[in-house]
Amino acid sequence: MELLVDIHKQLASYPLEVAFNLEGQVLGILGGSGSGKSMTLRCIAGLETPNRGRIVVNGRVLFDSLQRINLPIRSRRVGIVFQNYALFPHLTVAQNITYGLRHLSSAERQRRLTEQLDKLRLSGLEKRYPHSLSGGQQQRVALARALAVEPEVLLLDEPFSALDTYLRHQLQEQLIETLSTYQGVTLFVTHNLEEAYEICQNLLVISEGQAIAYDNKQTIFERPATYTVAQLTGCKNFSKARAISSTQVEAIDWGCTLNVIEPIPKLLAYVSIRAHHLGIITNQNAENAFPCWLAGMRETPHRMTLYLRLHHPPTQLNDYHLQAEVFKEKWATLKDRPLPWYISLDPLKLFLMQA
Repeated sequence: MELLVDIHKQLASYPLEVAFNLEGQVLGILGGSGSGKSMTLRCIAGLETPNRGRIVVNGRVLFDSLQRINLPIRSRRVGIVFQNYALFPHLTVAQNITYGLRHLSSAERQRRLTEQLDKLRLSGLEKRYPHSLSGGQQQRVALARALAVEPEVLLLDEPFSALDTYLRHQLQEQLIETLSTYQGVTLFVTHNLEEAYEICQNLLVISEGQAIAYDNKQTIFERPATYTVAQLTGCKNFSKARAISSTQVEAIDWGCTLNVIEPIPKLLAYVSIRAHHLGIITNQNAENAFPCWLAGMRETPHRMTLYLRLHHPPTQLNDYHLQAEVFKEKWATLKDRPLPWYISLDPLKLFLMQA
């Protein structure tokens, strides 16, 4: 199954311009609030109309502004799941799931209903109404309803954002299992980076209506080309940078010179490193090793975020250069170690980026 999207739509603050060609995989869409992620899905579903462009599924044209083709929602064979479930409160679970199947025979409706009840572990809930279901059950019903129409394209718009952590993890596992046998194309909008990485093969990053990166997830996370892509994929440590030689850059905001391995971009603007890639070491003669002091810390159930000041002790609480994330087992071995510590910025883990 192949999905081709090349659309332009004028939004309130900027134009949405998105183009990609996806073949039978799960595409994760990342971006800040209001960047155009959900609008992209709504245009594919037919809930919104682009100003111009084309949307084609497996050679079948859903929208073409030049040919004046704009198929209605019911003819697109697109299933969509919203973050607020959007179930019909006056219909039972069975009626919600079969809502888009009214044109089929009774036997075929029943076959598809039974299939979705089994797949999404909803058997026994057929006669219940949405208000009597848990959030996780409601979301499974919404997914069953989207899949029951046997869509060529499945659109998931932050489907787990309203759920607690435990339910979210359960439904992620359920979705991965469901998508493993789904033959169509899936687009998955999420703010959760771990969720995107776990569920999706490819990623599209949108910023202010523009598609600024489109690649497999490993490349997007391991080699972000620009500041915005790095930021949207969770990187927290950035410094303005300039090239000194073919193998060295000056990290201006961090006050240090770094040895680098990857080629330096001609328009180098920033150097960055992910918080979990920073190493606190004992060998002060290691490559790219610098003395650091602890300026503050933040605790989560499993990790510590350490705010570190390079070269000199901090003068105030927010006087730091870098954030390092360490597991609590590592923190237990660190916390009583006298300062300064030494931190290593591994040349293989540094990102050299354009603006």
